[in-house]
Amino acid sequence: MQNKITEENKASEPVNSKKSAMAKQLKYGSMSMITLILVVAIVVVINIMVSVMDKRTPMKIDLTPDKRYDLSDETIDVLKGLDKDVEILITMPRTTFTDMSAYYEYQFKRMFAQAGKTAPPIEFPYDMIPVILDKYEMYSKQGSGKGTISVRYVDLNTDPDAISKYSKNYNGEISKGSMVFSSGDNVRVLSEADIQNMIMPDQSTVKSGVYSLVFAGESTITSNIMNVIDSHIVNVAFVQTMNGESIYRNDYADPVSTLKNELLSKNGYVCTDVDIATDELDTEKYDMIVLPMPMNDFSEEIISKLGDFLYNDEKYGKNMLYIPDLAAINLTNIDEFLADWSIKVEPWVLADQKNIIGNSPTNILLSIADKESVGALPNESLPIVAPYTREVSVLTKNNQSVVKEVLKSSDESGPYSILDEEAELPEAKLGARNVGVKSSKEHAVQLDVYRSSIFVLGSSFFTNSEYIARTSTYNNANVLLNILNTMTGKENGAVIPEKALQSAVIAPTKEQDNGIKAIIIAIPALVAAVGLVVLIRRRNR
Repeated sequence: MQNKITEENKASEPVNSKKSAMAKQLKYGSMSMITLILVVAIVVVINIMVSVMDKRTPMKIDLTPDKRYDLSDETIDVLKGLDKDVEILITMPRTTFTDMSAYYEYQFKRMFAQAGKTAPPIEFPYDMIPVILDKYEMYSKQGSGKGTISVRYVDLNTDPDAISKYSKNYNGEISKGSMVFSSGDNVRVLSEADIQNMIMPDQSTVKSGVYSLVFAGESTITSNIMNVIDSHIVNVAFVQTMNGESIYRNDYADPVSTLKNELLSKNGYVCTDVDIATDELDTEKYDMIVLPMPMNDFSEEIISKLGDFLYNDEKYGKNMLYIPDLAAINLTNIDEFLADWSIKVEPWVLADQKNIIGNSPTNILLSIADKESVGALPNESLPIVAPYTREVSVLTKNNQSVVKEVLKSSDESGPYSILDEEAELPEAKLGARNVGVKSSKEHAVQLDVYRSSIFVLGSSFFTNSEYIARTSTYNNANVLLNILNTMTGKENGAVIPEKALQSAVIAPTKEQDNGIKAIIIAIPALVAAVGLVVLIRRRNR
């Protein structure tokens, strides 16, 4: 009987063992399957997240110490607040920018080699421009505004009709190598030379013999975006000559050029060079006149022309910026013209022993006396510098002018040197002095008020490139732009700083950038592969 039971048990052992093995295999197989499903799900979720983030957040990793691929806060604010779509068309393949980098680096080294010298380690990273444009697209999609940026590259050799829809709204030429900005019917174009000038020598280091570069591309691109969506364009008669001769001395070439090209033209002011003696100041064509540092007096005929422009047949609505020459005195007709607006430019230079930049007592610091005329600034703590400035006084005259003292020197300032030998230096009493004054005249028709204004800025070197370009150091650019915007009715713009490019950088190449993206995909895929191998091995046990 016992043997029979034993034989039955032996017969049942293989069956039980087989069932146990199947249960074990089923158990581990189920766990492996669940693990695989979880891994696959994680991979899918990660890829979805990466895809969404790539559309909403720039995925470029900037490893450069000069942060060349980062956009400034001012540009990001503009992009996130766009209310109109902007198209940017580049009439050359994207790869051309890499070719430009190689070409200019070769030419730079060749120039030194021809002189028997070794070129310093300077790079011309034009290939950063497409990466920057990628970020323009991505940041514009993050904001709450209704508009976005779209960037497209075309090769005019194979697609010559790509520019046809822009050419009908643009009077100039759109050729190979251009960058076209368009919004609705508004079109602005950067030439190939303009793109080349996005990377230029740092003027502050040229005299020292140090070779360094700055990137002006962001300021150029952002300014054109703002201008193409701006419905309020201010047309400026920028006075350059009188009877064919320059109205200002050669000393002022830099501040005049910077005022026109870097501050005004980049911020929605369309500047046209005029000859104050021979050209008409057409009130239908121009909204504002700029008179930079005239070294000679104007004739009565020219003075009448200025007055007619500002009064505009009692319709007003015109404006003027006047900056005196540091040393020009006894400009009788100009002085009388300003006096009619209750303004006088004094024949002395101001100095300050405490509130200065550098070692010169004539590089004085200013404060804002009328915040309404200046408006909001990105950073109010930055200094406003007025090198070699003349005092601008307010006259008490019954001429219906509404005068506002806008910019003042500190309480520690006072007259420093006299410019007119026949005049007397006033008592050296310290106190705040006017450096920037705005005078307005108004004409009311029922409930409508029409106004023309003149702003007189006493410092001839206020718009020197050193102070205008370095917007993270000085407030000169933002202050003057805001004053003019307030006068002309434009919305306050954004002055974008240039970026210094360092020679030695740790920058991801195109291959490295692709590698970073590959890693994001490879790691989840590797985890999934490991899970699959574990599943197969366990099934075969």
